[in-house]
Amino acid sequence: MPDQNGGSARPGLFDGVFARGGPVADDAAWLRAMLAAEAALARAVERAGLAPAGAGAAVTGAADAAGLGADDLAELARATALTGNPVPGLARVLTRRVADPAARSAVHQGATSQDIIDTAAMLLARDAIDAAVGDLTAAAGAAARLADAHRRTLMIGRTLLQQAVPVTFGVVAAGWLAGLDSAVGWLTFVRDTRLAVQLGGAAGILASLGEDGARVRALMAEELGLADPPLPWHTERLRVVDVGTVAARACAALSKIARDVTLLAQTEVGEVAEGAGDDQGAAGAPRRGGSSAMPNKSNPVASVAILGCARQAPGLLVTLLASAEQEHQRAAGAWHAEWQPYGHLLTVTVSAAAWARDLLVNLQVDKARMAANVAAAGGLPLAERVTALLRDSLGAPAAHDLVATAAARSASSGVPFRDVLLDTPQIEDKLAAAGVTQALVEQALDPSGYLGASQAFITAALDAHAAPLQCG
Repeated sequence: MPDQNGGSARPGLFDGVFARGGPVADDAAWLRAMLAAEAALARAVERAGLAPAGAGAAVTGAADAAGLGADDLAELARATALTGNPVPGLARVLTRRVADPAARSAVHQGATSQDIIDTAAMLLARDAIDAAVGDLTAAAGAAARLADAHRRTLMIGRTLLQQAVPVTFGVVAAGWLAGLDSAVGWLTFVRDTRLAVQLGGAAGILASLGEDGARVRALMAEELGLADPPLPWHTERLRVVDVGTVAARACAALSKIARDVTLLAQTEVGEVAEGAGDDQGAAGAPRRGGSSAMPNKSNPVASVAILGCARQAPGLLVTLLASAEQEHQRAAGAWHAEWQPYGHLLTVTVSAAAWARDLLVNLQVDKARMAANVAAAGGLPLAERVTALLRDSLGAPAAHDLVATAAARSASSGVPFRDVLLDTPQIEDKLAAAGVTQALVEQALDPSGYLGASQAFITAALDAHAAPLQCG
C-alpha cells in the first residue's frame, strides 16, 4: 500500500534486483495513474459543458495521491474487497476531497471502474516504456561502441556450447546491438500508436453521457496525451497484449546478452567481466558480485539480475494472452487477472533495461584472454577451412571425413592440428594429391583470415543503429 506521500511505504526486499528502474507499476504508481485518469475525465466533462466552470481544476487539485491519509488508504483497501476493484472506493474518497460541492458532479461522470483502471494501465505503460527506452538506448550505444572497437578482436565462436569457427567480439556485440535496436523500435511503436484512453461507461456505449460521450472521450484523451480510439475496448484486449508483447520482446533481447556474458565470464573462459557498476558500495559495504560464503567470488550480478527479470516475462505474457478472451461487455475474472502480471511485466522489463545499461557501459573485455583461447584451440576451429581445400579433389563427404579424422586425432592426442595434417602420411598424401602445400595449410589455419563477412555485418549493424528508428 502507498504511504501518505503517494510513494511505496518501504522498498521491497527484492526491489534492488527486480525494480532497479524504479517501482513503475507498484500500488503507488497505479494509484497515481488512476487519480490522473479521474482528474482528466473531470477536466474533459467541464470542457464539454457537462460540469460547472472550475470543476476540472477542483477535482484535479483533490486528485493528489500525496494528500491521501492513512484513513483514506484504509478505506480504499476495504472498498476493494467489497467491490472487486479499487475504483468505487477511490471515486468516493475523491468526491469527498473536492471542497466545492458543485464541482463534485465532475468526479467519475459517465465512467465505469474499467475505464479508470484501463486508462491508468496505458499511463503506466507510457511511463515504463519511456524509462525502458532510455536505458535500452544507452545500452545500445554502449554495444555500438563495443562493436566498433572490437571489429578485429578475435575470439572463438561457439555453437551448442562447443568451439566453432573464429569470430570477432565486434560481431558478437553487433548482434547484441541489433537486438537492442529492435527492442527500442517496437517499444516506441507501441508507445506512439497503441496506447489509448478507455472510456465506455457501464457497457461500452457511454449511455449516461448521451450524444456528448464521444466528445468527452476525445477530450479526456487530449488531456492525457493518449490516443482516442474509434470505440471503447473493454473486452478487446489487444492493446494490453501489445504492451506485454513488446515488453517480453525487450526481455528476450536482454536475456540473450546476459546469457552470453555469464558464459564468457566463467572462470575457465574469462573473456569478459562485469565492471563495478555505478552503484558500487562505499568502503566497508558489500561489494558488487560478492558471495556470502566465498570471499574470492566475483559474480556477474548484472547479468544474473537481467536473467532473473527476463525469465519471468514469458509467464506474465502468457497470463495476459490467456486473459484476452473476455466475455460480452465486461469479463468476469479475466480482466482482473491482468492487473498484477501486467504491472509486474512492466516492472521487470524496466529493471532488466536498467541492469543492461549498467552491464554494457561497464563491460570489461579481455582481448588477451580471447586470443589465448583461440591459440589454445590448436587450430581445430579452422577445420572447416581445411576441408574446403580438399573438397574439389576428394568431394565434400570424403574431404569432411578425412579432416574429421585428423581433428579427432589432434583432440585426443594433444598434438596441434597443423602437425597432424602435415605429419600423418595418409593425410599428407591426400593433401599433396590435391595440390595443397604446407603454406596453404598454414594459411588456412590462420584465424584472422577466416572471418567471412564479419566486417560488413558490423558496419551494417552500426549503420542501422545510426539510421532513423524503426521496428525490425
